[in-house]
Amino acid sequence: MISHHELKEIMNDGLLSFPITDFDARGDFDAKGYQARLEWLMPYGARALFAAGGTGEYFSLTLDDFSQVVHTAVKTCEGHTPILAGAGGPTRNAIAYAREAQRQGAAGLLLMPHYLTEAPQDGIAEHVREVCRSVDIGVVLYNRGQCRLSASVLEQLADSCPNLIGFKDGVGDIENMVRIRRRLGDRFAYLGGLPTAEVFAAAYRALGVPVYSSAVFNFIPGTAIQFYQAVRAADHETIGRLLDTFFLPLLEIRNRKAGYAVSIVKAGARIVGHPAGPVRAPLTDLLPSEEAELRALIETLPASS
Repeated sequence: MISHHELKEIMNDGLLSFPITDFDARGDFDAKGYQARLEWLMPYGARALFAAGGTGEYFSLTLDDFSQVVHTAVKTCEGHTPILAGAGGPTRNAIAYAREAQRQGAAGLLLMPHYLTEAPQDGIAEHVREVCRSVDIGVVLYNRGQCRLSASVLEQLADSCPNLIGFKDGVGDIENMVRIRRRLGDRFAYLGGLPTAEVFAAAYRALGVPVYSSAVFNFIPGTAIQFYQAVRAADHETIGRLLDTFFLPLLEIRNRKAGYAVSIVKAGARIVGHPAGPVRAPLTDLLPSEEAELRALIETLPASS
């Protein structure tokens, strides 16, 4: 079992990613397809993978789906790549998913927002506290949507939750991120988590957030690793070229419809020969014309991407 300290150190360096979840023609979880996907991605060298995360459509998975996804990920990647599992929604639901993730052998959790209901800072803090106390594995807090915590509240949580080891920002509030980074220092591993994180990676690295999770790793893992290495080396020529020729045009497609941040990744996997089935409602797949645009964009990259 990976200790909290070991997991934190793993997440302090290297590219992270969220594998998409494979569904069959009926929309049920496809364990064999998911296993094959992980076996394809592992050699590219992501430091850790988030099973049943946002890009893995956690929000549409039943507890049985979730259990199978985490079990498959842990068994497939055992001894090679640590698996963190998503958990979110109402507190008691999040606890149930968190405990199941631990039972299935996940090294840690990504605690996602509680979704619809607005809540005060102290209420959200108690939600985080209850989930952290329900498990022994490390927890990374995803600051996004309805879960937006201040530096002072995070400091309180850091004191009361030893297994809260990471902070992933999906909001983009630079002032708050600077306050958190200055106030908490090295207490957490800090992860960039804005959709299409590559677009923000260099700026976030300058803020003291050296690591991010890549969705495009799901379909162009070679390019995803190349871009991360360029950011790490401050190779501005490579960063600029890939932003101009791939990532910014990708955003133009992604931004056309809510939920396309996930749909475009499944479309990309389908295009490169690793299909994962359709997205589940309430998400919708790309239109055929949009998928054709994405195909043309992918074809501009080297074949090894």
